[in-house]
Amino acid sequence: MAHKYEMAVFIGRFQPWHLGHQKVLDEAFKHADKVLVLVGSSGGPRSHRNPFTYMERVQMIWNSRPDKRLSIAYLDDTIYNDEKWVKDVQTVVHQIYTKEVGEVTADSRVALIGHSKDKSSFYLKLFPQWGSINVSAYANDEHMAAATAIRDWYFSGDSDYFLRISDELGDSTKRFLADFSRTDAYKDICDEYEFVAKYKKAWAAAPYAPTFVTTDAVVVQSGHVLLVQRGAMPGKGLWALPGGFLNQDERIEDGMLRELKEETKIKVPVPVLRGSIVANRVFDDPHRSSRGRTITHAFLVHLQPDIELPRVKGSDDAAKARWFPLAQVKRDMMFEDHLDIIMSLMDLL
Repeated sequence: MAHKYEMAVFIGRFQPWHLGHQKVLDEAFKHADKVLVLVGSSGGPRSHRNPFTYMERVQMIWNSRPDKRLSIAYLDDTIYNDEKWVKDVQTVVHQIYTKEVGEVTADSRVALIGHSKDKSSFYLKLFPQWGSINVSAYANDEHMAAATAIRDWYFSGDSDYFLRISDELGDSTKRFLADFSRTDAYKDICDEYEFVAKYKKAWAAAPYAPTFVTTDAVVVQSGHVLLVQRGAMPGKGLWALPGGFLNQDERIEDGMLRELKEETKIKVPVPVLRGSIVANRVFDDPHRSSRGRTITHAFLVHLQPDIELPRVKGSDDAAKARWFPLAQVKRDMMFEDHLDIIMSLMDLL
């Protein structure tokens, strides 16, 4: 029987792959000759929100339904640039369609498939050139399968977590999670999950969920950017922009300069740093920090080119401080959304 579409495209993070995702995949094969699964958030370091690598998720997906009509491809995040993300999706779909179906034409029959569950599903409306296949929520007993709840149970250290989530998982994911629970990476994420849970508990009695205000400094000179290595959780060992929480008695720009000097001991006078600010922007992705809603004000400090970079030294909350060539800054080494902040502000130069 001929299908309505030549290719159905299913986009998600799949952290982890569960039976709700499996239902969508099965539905896709009812409507399309071939199915492309795009695995998002694929380039970053492990965290509670994104604990599994691209290849680990490919393993879960493929083992759940090995099918020659199925293709799986990598999709990176571009948190503050929806247009680039849309272009990246279009590019990957074009490449896979050309390989699996043939030349892309105005008559190519492609559709996005998914469930419009919340604001995270906004992407379903970003591709008017493609068809749409809406799948109803997957329900098990009285609750919907949710990857967030699965991760919370899995990393909470609850010895009965498999009893709680086993009905939400396929056999391939169960096997993977059982094996992963014996790794050092699992222990590290559990430790960070516990740290964040205790951090949030301190604010549990507040009448409203708190919103934190932070600052970050993107200091660039001669094709290099100044980074600090985090000395504490969350993100211990990852590289980050110099920055931190705003004090109650200071202006935002002053807070940025204070944190920059405290964390890097940069050998540049504060008046010179202040005079080198060329741009600033607010970064407010709701999921940017595991500690809670955190809005940061980032400043681009563009120092004049020089044959020597200013001396820096890690201190305060930073284990190390050093200059990195911009070409060497990669997503898998960076804390939270700091790479996206760098990319966004560098576009302003």
